[in-house]
Amino acid sequence: MATLAKPNLPRFNVEIFQNEYLADGAREVNAIVTVTATGGGTSGGRPLGFADATPAGTGSAAAVVILVDCSGSMDYPKSKIHGAREATAAAIDALRDGTAFAVVAGTHEARDIYPGDGTLATASATTRGQAKESLRRLTAAGGTAMGTWLAKADKLFLTRRDIAIRHAVLLTDGNNEHESAEDLARTIELVTGHFTADCRGVGTDWRIDELRRISSALLGTTDIVAEPSGLAEDFRSMMAGAMGKQVADVALRIWTPANATVRFVKQVAPAVEDLTSRRTEAGPRAGDYPTGSWGDESRDYHVCVEVPAASVGNEMLAARISLVLPDQVAGGTPEVLTQGLVKAVWTDDLASSTRISPQVAHYTGQAELASSIQEGLEAHRAGDVDRATAKLGAAVRIAHATGNEGTYKLLQKVVDVVDPKEGTVRFRKNVSEADSMTLETRSTKTVRVKK
Repeated sequence: MATLAKPNLPRFNVEIFQNEYLADGAREVNAIVTVTATGGGTSGGRPLGFADATPAGTGSAAAVVILVDCSGSMDYPKSKIHGAREATAAAIDALRDGTAFAVVAGTHEARDIYPGDGTLATASATTRGQAKESLRRLTAAGGTAMGTWLAKADKLFLTRRDIAIRHAVLLTDGNNEHESAEDLARTIELVTGHFTADCRGVGTDWRIDELRRISSALLGTTDIVAEPSGLAEDFRSMMAGAMGKQVADVALRIWTPANATVRFVKQVAPAVEDLTSRRTEAGPRAGDYPTGSWGDESRDYHVCVEVPAASVGNEMLAARISLVLPDQVAGGTPEVLTQGLVKAVWTDDLASSTRISPQVAHYTGQAELASSIQEGLEAHRAGDVDRATAKLGAAVRIAHATGNEGTYKLLQKVVDVVDPKEGTVRFRKNVSEADSMTLETRSTKTVRVKK
């Protein structure tokens, strides 16, 4: 275990939880990697990860672009566009002085309404006031093409290359009807790695898979705000998180020995996110997995490595896991922020080799909980009530057993729980679309292992 800290920046620490003992000939090694950053937060220091040699203390701490759906459907009911204006105003008020920012009205095209000249404004009492005045120009008319909104955000961020922490907030109420799925996918691929993004759907006429595709690629979150009246508080919370980031473009680097391979890498807390396909090569037998920006926070990752089979008595280093700033961010040489080791020891002690790490078992269950909810709701939409009942019953059992009270309460709005320990449930009659979408949207949220 190693740590690193710089003035005004988080101190990173990594802990490895695993059962390192394997049976004779076994090949799979599982570990939970807990990464914790402390001591950074909103200290106001210059973020680690600037791409240029700007002297410390200059430049903005972060850049934020707020993308607001202004398609015609936002006027039905009018509370949606009103709520969007109020939420954007709340987000603007939460911007720290010095933050670079812009507001974009999104329809079948993207128009920056503030500052409106293709650049980013710098947050101050004056510019915040001007920005809130400009929100009167957020009016509902036109279609929906989210790819154009993301491309506009990318252009705006590129006007301030000195800023490392770049974050977008995207609000919509509908489907991406005015561009093809292929066009959206191409834009997402183009902007991936340039900024992070949180997505919010207001009401129930938007598609979870569309917003999740965006937020997953851009290392953010997706959530539902069923009533427009809840938007302002949600935006305040998102902006507080963005303002707390102090380190950008951090990667989880995994080195494995010869003939060993990484089977998967998943973030498992605070939410499940599969990072396996996001690997970029980082030298001999090493690969980087993106984790985005960090403030004061802790996250857990499940790493599974396949190693060469060995006989009893052998030991090996199965993986070396580091948190690093890539060379293009650190200034030419990758900078190791913290490091931990995953080991493998072959034994003929049955009790040792069959013991499952509590952390690994817990997060394996949380991943199963998420998939059970998603598969159950999909089966219900397809009319397969038996499969839907079985999957959501399994979800109830796991949520109850692992203490995931938030998900358990959401499940109770969709099914009547007969026996939580056994996962016996019945579908409720007249389940609202908002309750069903809330359960599916938040299905990936996890709880930490009980101490």
